[in-house]
Amino acid sequence: MTSTAPRSSPLHSVHAAAGASFTDFAGWQMPVRYSSDLAEHHAVRTAAALFDLSHMAEFRVSGEGAAAFLDVALAGKLSAIEVGQAKYSLLLADDGGIIDDLVVYRTGDVDFLVVANASNREPVAAALEERVALATSSAGPFELADVSDDTALIAVQGPASRAILEATAGLDAVGIDALRYYRAIPASFEGAPVLLARTGYTGEDGFELYLEPSRAEALWQAVSLAGDPLGLVPAGLASRDTLRLEAGMPLYGHELGLHTQPVQAGLGRVPALGKPAFVGREALERGPGADARVLVGLEGDGRRAARAGYLVYASDDSTTPIGEVTSGALSPTLGKPIALAYVDPGFQEPGNLLSIDIRGTRLGYRTTTLPFYRRKKD
Repeated sequence: MTSTAPRSSPLHSVHAAAGASFTDFAGWQMPVRYSSDLAEHHAVRTAAALFDLSHMAEFRVSGEGAAAFLDVALAGKLSAIEVGQAKYSLLLADDGGIIDDLVVYRTGDVDFLVVANASNREPVAAALEERVALATSSAGPFELADVSDDTALIAVQGPASRAILEATAGLDAVGIDALRYYRAIPASFEGAPVLLARTGYTGEDGFELYLEPSRAEALWQAVSLAGDPLGLVPAGLASRDTLRLEAGMPLYGHELGLHTQPVQAGLGRVPALGKPAFVGREALERGPGADARVLVGLEGDGRRAARAGYLVYASDDSTTPIGEVTSGALSPTLGKPIALAYVDPGFQEPGNLLSIDIRGTRLGYRTTTLPFYRRKKD
């Protein structure tokens, strides 16, 4: 048997010095928490938190045919986005299943940055390489490069995030005051290039900073120093998960996967069916079966949370499950149990009272519209 040693972020020593607890995630040793899950969660909702996302995978696509290639390879119409704009998209299999969900930035007229989930770096790389041949006849020349190892990623999330970055010594981010959601601008830190984006995965306002790994520690420390008076704390994967759950955002491997078509996950608008062709289009046009389960939000009473894998029933006394929980937690912000689950389509309407088996006890949950939490915008 052979074993692969877990990889470390370029910020690993910083996390260790701060007392972080680590977990293996997609082959990486990443901080799961520093103080407490609740404290880090609430910091994002009330002030700001600093996340290390350097385990994410990044791919550069550049050249005259880059946009045409991405239109064939991905479900969205990436050729339509402007320079400086970002777009959420999907990488689909031939049968319409989801290989990964991605964010794509147009960083220049013929340059794009594709950001994939850490756990899917290899499948995404393989799928994109396979699709190069599909686009070469219709697209102009382009280059595809995996730049994951050359990219560190730091995120600042929370209502104080912009003020913190504006106060960060050495960070030159002209235009951050006008930067809109799902947009990015070129910036610099102590002379080193930075891509500054405003997307986020927590339901709060926030920014992401892409830069070379050798500069990550210095930037982390500079942001931490600027943010300390404003309530900034470092945060790990545990709080990130409860934050994205409250925001109703799907997580690959839980709500999304190879056996899920976009429409089942509430992502039916992501694929651009008006494009001439893309991988998975024919399967999407056929659609999943009429009885295919769909993703819903569920809210409960009390303090007992449903977890991934728990079965959902139509009533307390029914014996045949009509669904399964994919993510669940006791919401720190709302103070009640929330969950995402796939249920039979007849039970998807908001207001249905269902039952979840939580360790042998049936507890009532109601279907609800997503997201569970929506921030108040300025």
